[in-house]
Amino acid sequence: MPTHVRTAAVIGGGIAGPVSAAALAMAGIQATVYEAYPVSADGIGGTLALAPNGFAALDIIGAADAVAAAGEPVHRMDMTIGNRKRITIPSLAGVGPLWLLHRTDLYRVLHDRAEALGARFAYGKRLTGVREGDASVTAVFADGTEAVADVLIGADGVHSTVRPIIDPANRGPEYTGMLGFESVADHALPLEAGIMTFAFGKRGYYLYGALQDGRTRWGVNLPSSKPLSFKEVRETSNETWMDRLHEVYGDDSPGADLLRTTPAETLQASGALHIMPPVPTWHRGRMVLVGDAVHAPSNSSGQGASLAIESAIELARCLRDIADPEAAFTAYEGLRRGRVERIAAMAARSNAVKAPGPVMQAVLPLIMPLFVKTVMNPEKNLGPVQRHRIDWPATV
Repeated sequence: MPTHVRTAAVIGGGIAGPVSAAALAMAGIQATVYEAYPVSADGIGGTLALAPNGFAALDIIGAADAVAAAGEPVHRMDMTIGNRKRITIPSLAGVGPLWLLHRTDLYRVLHDRAEALGARFAYGKRLTGVREGDASVTAVFADGTEAVADVLIGADGVHSTVRPIIDPANRGPEYTGMLGFESVADHALPLEAGIMTFAFGKRGYYLYGALQDGRTRWGVNLPSSKPLSFKEVRETSNETWMDRLHEVYGDDSPGADLLRTTPAETLQASGALHIMPPVPTWHRGRMVLVGDAVHAPSNSSGQGASLAIESAIELARCLRDIADPEAAFTAYEGLRRGRVERIAAMAARSNAVKAPGPVMQAVLPLIMPLFVKTVMNPEKNLGPVQRHRIDWPATV
């Protein structure tokens, strides 16, 4: 049955926004992405991981090959605790690698693909309000312009402007107690490329992986009692942050060598890391949320970008097949809520380990190897997450 929705205003040009626009275009709906930044999101953000389920979802909109060309495959994940023996984490067979790529590269691929499918982009459009009508919705922007569409999609991230418009009582995101930093060190490790190591140091958690050129990419979740924004983090010099990182990771191996061989000017910060607790109201009237605006799991999950991509495609699929927007939004929530909340809950439990207290630091080396051998069943724990596939041709 043909949909009554012909146009969509998509707020946010990160990941969920362009994917929504691309999938909507495939569904015969004209989508325009409104981005608050005056230019595209190129250059914003650090490195992210794209899981096999997210990579498979991108294949639906024809973007998977371009992502593979821009990314680095990770075929194996290891764990180290202090300076003890390296433990290989059991992986799921037959799903393909995890893909690491810079956000700017993913933004470019998604923007280009959405545009090629017929989506439009408008920049410098910071949403300030919404007016609802019986048959349309109007987005109001800070520059005095407005945009009218059949539906409005809030794809504007964990600090969404659309979310409190839909539900003013929503309490918003929660701080994880960690700040994100990353860079590339000139230090060469005796490891082949394609292995990601999760390291539990004496005072904090970090990860690293060898690159094809012999350097090493690393990232840390720095424990911090204060949830500094990206702007607040940048008010402190890179040299000062590097000194702080040395205090936390300078007694670790290879943490100390990685920091020592990293030029301070290359340090990238993402600010406070947040998660979204379960959002009671996903949609209202002709407005709906997608991606991190409605489900931002801890980065422990490795699923943030992948779940955003899945949800964007499922939303387009529902709007394609269900004529009434509210009924389409209800179907979309029914397809997604259980899955994203289960994954978010699993990831939240691991945050306590990433910022361990003294007792956990003492027992972690003893229990983790046993846990990996006896409990970490990849088919049971990862199968439902990574083998998930969207049946795009099927009618909702």
